[in-house]
Amino acid sequence: QLQLVESGGGLVQPGGSLRLSCAASGFTSDYYDIGWFRQAPGKEREGVSCISSSGRTTRYADSVKGRFTISRDNAKKVYLQMNSLKPEDTAVYYCAAHPTRYSNSFPSLATGAYDYWGQGTQVTVSS
Repeated sequence: QLQLVESGGGLVQPGGSLRLSCAASGFTSDYYDIGWFRQAPGKEREGVSCISSSGRTTRYADSVKGRFTISRDNAKKVYLQMNSLKPEDTAVYYCAAHPTRYSNSFPSLATGAYDYWGQGTQVTVSS
């Protein structure tokens, strides 16, 4: 089955930047929507950003719009560039995949829409 591994998390100061990576292997479908999610202590997991298999359609949570950018360079790797980081961005960040028949499907920010999940990478924003 599909395997997802996140990397790139760490400790940064407010206003700093990080780039998260999601490496995928074991493809079982032609196309995958990919989403980034995060979960802070004591809070539910929330959608951050997502991208269609083609890369032509992207979505962002209001809380990160204008600061984060999702991209994919091929069928195996997806990135989340995070700029102007705030302490409120502190969380474990997960990538997730949703198999689809269409390269241009409309991706979802709902956790229930995704079938495969990575183990997460910690992002801490603190001075």
